[in-house]
Amino acid sequence: MKKFYVSYLEKANAFSHKNFWKGVVTAMIKAVIFDMDGVLIDTEKHYYAAWQQAAREAGFPFTGEHALMLRSCDAKVAQKQMQEIFGESFDYYAIRERRRELVKQRLEQYGLEKKPGIDEILAFLHEKGLKTAVATATPIELAKEHLTKIGVYELFDQVVSAKQVEKGKPAPDVYLFACEQIGRKPEECIAVEDSPNGILAAYRAGCKPVMVPDLTPPDEEIKKLLFACVQDLTGLAELV
Repeated sequence: MKKFYVSYLEKANAFSHKNFWKGVVTAMIKAVIFDMDGVLIDTEKHYYAAWQQAAREAGFPFTGEHALMLRSCDAKVAQKQMQEIFGESFDYYAIRERRRELVKQRLEQYGLEKKPGIDEILAFLHEKGLKTAVATATPIELAKEHLTKIGVYELFDQVVSAKQVEKGKPAPDVYLFACEQIGRKPEECIAVEDSPNGILAAYRAGCKPVMVPDLTPPDEEIKKLLFACVQDLTGLAELV
């Protein structure tokens, strides 16, 4: 009986301690910064298909695995990765331009689809008085256009693009820029991502990376970098 009682107290104290620190961390959070593609808008599936088609049209044995490597990836980094795999004849920028054409066609055909929970979580964060921003790899004007089409652009305090900074994801630049624009320190910000490149960028910036898996779940290395992993956007409510 005594052994059980001690064990119970240890568990209770551990639970209380854990919840105490969770409360401290939650109190520190003053903003949420979102990636766009794959987090707010269900577009990654179109990039996934279009990258493969564009590269295969150019004559390369490009697979879905290669397409996943390019999610939110800086152009120079992506070019180097693809040429290491396929050789210097892989014209990354030409293939990317064809991919853009294909994505545009697919969006015209299928339309822009919101990810589950976007309206609910933005309303919740606004009610809590937290700042919100978007930090995307997509060019700024296209990002604003897409966010406007799904009716959420005006709900963000700032929208920034990796094209506005020196280096794109997985470098931290775009997250640091977003933090500056909303007047919050990185450690006060949750960064919501769906891709490894995005998680790396958020982690390197000093933000608290939260993954909402889209095309793939986090692997063991990415799990080590996460503040949390939630099933959909509504799960963020438990973190703030």
